[in-house]
Amino acid sequence: MVVKLVNGFHGMSSIKGSLDRQRQTKVRRTPRIGFHAPIKGGLHNALIVAQDTGCDTVQLFSRNPRGWMAKPLDTSDVKLFRKTRRLTKISPVLIHCNYLVNLAAADEQLLLKSRESFREEIERALVLGVDYLVVHPGSARGACEADGIALCADSLRVAVKGLRLGRLQILLENTAGQGECIGHRFEHLREIMDACSKLPLGVCFDTAHAFTAGYDIREEEGLEALLQKMQRTVSLKRVSAIHFNDSRAVYNSRVDRHWHIGEGHIGQDALRRVAQHPKLSHCAFILETPYDDPRADVKNLQMLRGFVSGQ
Repeated sequence: MVVKLVNGFHGMSSIKGSLDRQRQTKVRRTPRIGFHAPIKGGLHNALIVAQDTGCDTVQLFSRNPRGWMAKPLDTSDVKLFRKTRRLTKISPVLIHCNYLVNLAAADEQLLLKSRESFREEIERALVLGVDYLVVHPGSARGACEADGIALCADSLRVAVKGLRLGRLQILLENTAGQGECIGHRFEHLREIMDACSKLPLGVCFDTAHAFTAGYDIREEEGLEALLQKMQRTVSLKRVSAIHFNDSRAVYNSRVDRHWHIGEGHIGQDALRRVAQHPKLSHCAFILETPYDDPRADVKNLQMLRGFVSGQ
């Protein structure tokens, strides 16, 4: 009888030890950290800059973000980019779509140009072998919100027609709502995703955009309410990346103004809670703070690292 009790005790001890190890594993899980890196000198340089600053992940433009015309990707440049990625082991890699694309444009000519440009962005992302392509849903200016949402979904389907996306995922980014942009409510993103159920769509959650769109994440209760809303609409599992920014614009202003971590209206404590939240630990955290001083990038990265490490 004593032997059975001892064996039972050891069995319980073993189970408890296993559970403790599982809990420790969950506690130790931290998100991958990076920022939007410059591509001066070649796309591969974004990967090198990310590695040199101790980043795990990175976001970049694959071309000039403020022009319709894009320089074609040279075969040697693509090979260099892919080789550099293998050497640096930066992952995941995100491309941000150029700023002129408006997938919800009411103007027919702008809509046509936007769809062509977005398809080109997809093709470039596929050639480079990146993981995610981030795009804003667009502005419905000149039409109603519902029409803008429907147009965006249709644009996505048109742009990918005939392409094999493989492991590339298109991430819809929530917006601040400036300029009649759709996507400032997570319900908008859900409607677009539902209308494109066969496409590999996910979400990029921008903290500054959410705050100025009317989601008050300054207190713990507000963040929890937002996460519950995201779970009910787009599902947190489909949130693959986070644009981690403070906001120079005030709450519910519908103004898009990113700012340095802890220096804006969201604040350091609130952003720390976002960075440490276990429901977001699977995401790639990308800083999109102003590139006004290279030292600011280092400071912002240090603060984000401190948040996720619990320091």
